[in-house]
Amino acid sequence: MSRKSLFLLPAFVLSLISSLAAQAPNPAELQPAAPATLPGESLAGHDFFYAGEAKDRRAFIVKGGKVVWSYDDPSGRGEISDAALLSNGNVLLAHQFAVVLISPEKKVLWRYEVPPGAEVHTAIPIGQTRVLFLQNGDPALLKVVNVVTNETEKEMPFPVGKPKSVHGQLRHARLTPAGTLLVAHMDMGKVCEYDSNLKELWSFPATGPWGATPLKNGNVLIVDRPGVREVTRRGDVVWSFDKSELPGYALSNMQLAWRLPNGNTLLNNWKNQWQKNSDTDNLAVQAIELTPDKKVVWALRSWDEPNLGPATTIQILDEPDAPEDVHFGDIK
Repeated sequence: MSRKSLFLLPAFVLSLISSLAAQAPNPAELQPAAPATLPGESLAGHDFFYAGEAKDRRAFIVKGGKVVWSYDDPSGRGEISDAALLSNGNVLLAHQFAVVLISPEKKVLWRYEVPPGAEVHTAIPIGQTRVLFLQNGDPALLKVVNVVTNETEKEMPFPVGKPKSVHGQLRHARLTPAGTLLVAHMDMGKVCEYDSNLKELWSFPATGPWGATPLKNGNVLIVDRPGVREVTRRGDVVWSFDKSELPGYALSNMQLAWRLPNGNTLLNNWKNQWQKNSDTDNLAVQAIELTPDKKVVWALRSWDEPNLGPATTIQILDEPDAPEDVHFGDIK
């Protein structure tokens, strides 16, 4: 039908055509988000601690294929951007507008309220008594707080690319075995390593980076919009993964990656709960485990019973883990 002919149609017909066009399924949306049968053993594939950015603030511990512990914070605000299960059973949560340490009995042991106009999307336990976190804002800050005395033991202005655009400044940070800090500078398009005085030691370009994980071999595992890369300190990419390499899986929002003891790489796949017209009957996997040659050996999809919600961070618990066993310079 020509453009001229369209103008001759009654208004109600034009409205009907517009409505039908809006309701027509997108061919891309008809594709399965993942295979009907997934590799691995679903919830029993690993024991793990799980949390994610969602409209609510929930975290889970899964062991033996069952949820053995869960936490719900319906009265809070923000989304869980970072979380860690300490070796003593305490849980550290950073959920945008607060940083909270809770006991296995879900008692709040320590809480930091983020000031108005600021956000926190990453927090790291240092031993049993300290927490390091980055506070997006103008100015952005690095803070180390003693959770026993509630004293701020270190506070320094932190570099960002867009001081006025708070939400998009910084995402996940991790401490290296050398006591340095790896940071995903989302608004600066790079991953940087800093010493305890915030002197830049190393950087690597990345497009909207979300995660930077130090590896035991000294390399860095970076997650940004294009995918995942293992990068040497010389800047060589020695392993990479792009979502286009895995047909049959809809991997739209990878945020963090981990290298497992068996040499495989674990990736999360976050789902945006604020996205309209989401197909609840065709939901993607929340995590996948890839071999070095990129074969999927485990995929997690649990949106029903139990509904784990969107995935941001997953901590594998198959072996004893102590994420608090780190230091930042001489802070231990």
